[in-house]
Amino acid sequence: MSDTRYLDWPFLEPHHRALAAVLEAWCSEHLVPTSQEDVDASCRALVRQLGAAGWLRHAVSGVAHGGASDLMDTRALCLIRETLARHDGLADFAFAMQGLGSGAISLHGTPEQRAAYLPRVAAGDAIAAFALSEPDAGSDVAALSCAARVDGDSVVLHGEKTWISNGGIADFYVVFARTGEAPGSRGISAFIVDADTPGLVIAERLHVIAPHPLARLQFVDCRVPRSARLGGAGEGFKVAMRTLDVFRTSVAAAALGFARRALDVALHRATSRRMFGGVLSDLQLTQASLAQMAITIDSAALHTYRAAWMRDCGQNVTREAAMAKYVATEGAQQVIDAAVQLLGGLGVTSGNPVEQLYREIRSLRIYEGASEVQQLIIARDLLRMHAEHR
Repeated sequence: MSDTRYLDWPFLEPHHRALAAVLEAWCSEHLVPTSQEDVDASCRALVRQLGAAGWLRHAVSGVAHGGASDLMDTRALCLIRETLARHDGLADFAFAMQGLGSGAISLHGTPEQRAAYLPRVAAGDAIAAFALSEPDAGSDVAALSCAARVDGDSVVLHGEKTWISNGGIADFYVVFARTGEAPGSRGISAFIVDADTPGLVIAERLHVIAPHPLARLQFVDCRVPRSARLGGAGEGFKVAMRTLDVFRTSVAAAALGFARRALDVALHRATSRRMFGGVLSDLQLTQASLAQMAITIDSAALHTYRAAWMRDCGQNVTREAAMAKYVATEGAQQVIDAAVQLLGGLGVTSGNPVEQLYREIRSLRIYEGASEVQQLIIARDLLRMHAEHR
């Protein structure tokens, strides 16, 4: 069982601690290893299961639309993702994509859009997806080329998206396209596109080292009503960044869950593996490794829950969220690698928990902004503040 003393930190409130305890009990009883043979079916089943249990209510905002509260509770999101990730990486993915895929609707949707989509997301009846990345526009969002043109009462999309999580199983996609109001990031708008819309094609299913639903999408004269736009014309970049500011911190929390699981496995192995007349944990090098793992996890947790607390207090957290994601994902990679090393041959055996974690953590250092992009965000904010106070 992981160390839970972080739940007593002042960043969290009593209802967060109660939430964590109830979710931990639910996960222990209901989550079982998911099938790697049919990941689509496993993901659909997890979405339904999380919705039926009420956990997806925390992934959307607005009590009237099925949400747990009227404002997105970032700390609740982080606690849920951390706990789910510690138990089952695909369960964390299923929860996270319901939030990220519908986050722009929670934050910028009209009353009609919110009523049409959010209750189904919260109930697990509709699967959401966030379609931002393109073959030549990932971290550099302003470089995207998927285009949308107004045609009477409709908007026609043409272009391509790739690395889209839930691609192929989603019921709707929040799609970002160039509408041309201004150069660069100021000429992008966001649209809700239902999966059965003519002209939306699943061009390719993508396969990665930690299996989850992923696809490349094509839009060929894909026509949606003008009412499908999220936010104002040319405000898509703002919509995307506001959404990522919420969920980027939760990526750090998922990394924490992976890291805590790795430390649990390493501690069990170190205290039970017989060698040199004692056990592995008797060796000072082992103790040093375990200590560094614990230090790395606590450092990441402090960054993560500070950023979540700040956002819940209404503060801008672009820099703090970037710090949390960088520290937590890079740190989790180090912790999991150390766990693999402590387990020796078992650590690289297919199906072993740390072998699975080794594959699962890698993508977190890339998606929702690679580690290098987080460093750029942090540095630019520092330089901006320096210039303002000169």
